[in-house]
Amino acid sequence: MSADPTQVLAFETDCHIFQNSGCGFPAPGLHSFLFEPLWGDHDSNLYFNKPMLLALLGSIIIVGFFWAAFRKPKLVPGKLQMVAEYGYDFIRRGIVYETIGKREGEKYVPLIVSLFFFVWMMNLWSIIPVAQFPVTSIIAYPAVLALIVYVLWVSLTFKRHGFVGAWKNITGYDKSLGPVLPLAMLIEFFSNLLVRPFTHAVRLFANMFAGHTLLLLFTIASWYLLNGIGIAYAGVSFVMTIVMTAFELFIQALQAYVFVLLTCTYIQGALAKHH
Repeated sequence: MSADPTQVLAFETDCHIFQNSGCGFPAPGLHSFLFEPLWGDHDSNLYFNKPMLLALLGSIIIVGFFWAAFRKPKLVPGKLQMVAEYGYDFIRRGIVYETIGKREGEKYVPLIVSLFFFVWMMNLWSIIPVAQFPVTSIIAYPAVLALIVYVLWVSLTFKRHGFVGAWKNITGYDKSLGPVLPLAMLIEFFSNLLVRPFTHAVRLFANMFAGHTLLLLFTIASWYLLNGIGIAYAGVSFVMTIVMTAFELFIQALQAYVFVLLTCTYIQGALAKHH
């Protein structure tokens, strides 16, 4: 298993500072994001591990929540329906309508709502006991989501503008730029077709990777310093763990918001008329 907080404590129960055992600080690293298969094996490339399990459970939770909220909708909503409606309406009006527009954006609301809650749930696993791991801190998950958005953006661009118009849209063709037009088109080409999907995925991945590493660092440090005069430092580290957990809650929601906001921006750019 990965070196998440509970596992590190299990493996290092006798490891404290100022002990004669001389054990060093078990710092988190890339090994903290590697998991042994729960089923299957790495050699066959056919296996099921903890992040996969969390992604599956997260999907079931999201579907189950909205199904329970809307299976028997009422004119005067109950608490569950009210929460679901508020979340749905926040994404629809606050992100989709504001970015794409009501007329064009309505058809994309289900996709954007699904993306937001899926990303948010995958992020939230980081602070949920036992799970304690953000699925999006593994680059494959943000990469696949970014690829879905990328394919949608490219297909919409060509569908709306045609072959020639799409390339003008992608390369930012504007004859008023004069002599610098070729350079500007080259920069826009690489920015839109190569850099855009990369940054879309990495922004989410890097924030969750860094956040989880910091949580691990302070959690492990709290245990490691829990000996002798190190107890005072352990208390400080424990307080930082709580602070970082609260901060991570904010970042998790923010990164889900940013991911879908960028998605709407890309869709809006694909649908916009080229001047």
